[in-house]
Amino acid sequence: MSDVLERLFATIEARAGGDAGKSHTAAMLARGPAKCAEKFGEEAVEAIVSAAQGDREGLVSEAADVLYHLQVMLKSGNVSWGDVLSELERREGRSGIEEKASRV
Repeated sequence: MSDVLERLFATIEARAGGDAGKSHTAAMLARGPAKCAEKFGEEAVEAIVSAAQGDREGLVSEAADVLYHLQVMLKSGNVSWGDVLSELERREGRSGIEEKASRV
């Protein structure tokens, strides 16, 4: 499996606090967690629209945007990519119904 998402998160971390005039990532993070969350939501909606319209190419592109903006939002909330991967590992092998019931 590719480690591109780990490299992407490392790039986001490296650009945090950088020059907002030279880095889209730095500019997004400078706007704060609420704006990062809003942008993630916009990208998620665009992915949903592409999926609903059967636009495969659009969905691929929007899914990449969603993953990038998810990681920016995580960084803005002081959540590491490793935290998310650890949670997925914790859930691995459990049925979705069982996992959801354990959170109630």
